[in-house]
Amino acid sequence: MFSRTRVKICGFTRAQDIDAAVQLGADAVGFVFYPKSARMLGTGQAAALRARVPAFVQVVSLFVNASPEFVQEILEQVQPDLLQFHGEESPEQCRQYAHPYLKAFRVGAPGLDTVDGLLEQCLKYGDARGWLMDGYHDAYGGTGTAFDPELIQGLQARLEGRDGLPPLILAGGMRIDNVAERVALHQPYAIDVSSGVELEPGIKCHTKMGQFMQIVSSASLS
Repeated sequence: MFSRTRVKICGFTRAQDIDAAVQLGADAVGFVFYPKSARMLGTGQAAALRARVPAFVQVVSLFVNASPEFVQEILEQVQPDLLQFHGEESPEQCRQYAHPYLKAFRVGAPGLDTVDGLLEQCLKYGDARGWLMDGYHDAYGGTGTAFDPELIQGLQARLEGRDGLPPLILAGGMRIDNVAERVALHQPYAIDVSSGVELEPGIKCHTKMGQFMQIVSSASLS
């Protein structure tokens, strides 16, 4: 059990939303570099937003099956603290940048629809800084699609007692009305939220962000 559940808020496009998230205590902010997403940032836009993020708040750059050249461009121009791979990137592709990374898994997808299958895939990315559990949808990330909690509970049971493995980060369908239950059930290292605190894709609601942060804080300490 972790002493508190951390929060990453993903999908920023506006400076005022970054400022609000930092003030509200977000542990990390996420920038999306996936062309099919409504939250997609240009390199210059992302660099300007990144410059607003102070020390001790991590910047995470999200990619979906991106070219190595593009990932390297973002590393150089935006200087994220973490890379987040949300597609079918192999362990070798994730490691090639020699940079800390998160690997996302679309829980319920073919091959990830059983505890054994999910565990097998996760263990391939044993050097990741976190395993991010997202809901399965044809799209990638920010869809608000929830995962089957029994699969996560089964995975946690199989991982119990194993040292040195990446912690679990829960995403997919996290909202103000359900996040306390998710935290109580799974006691995750961190929660990743995007659409659950938005007015529309890429436009964050400061009130929702504040409520979300308070609920997670209360739930993780109870």
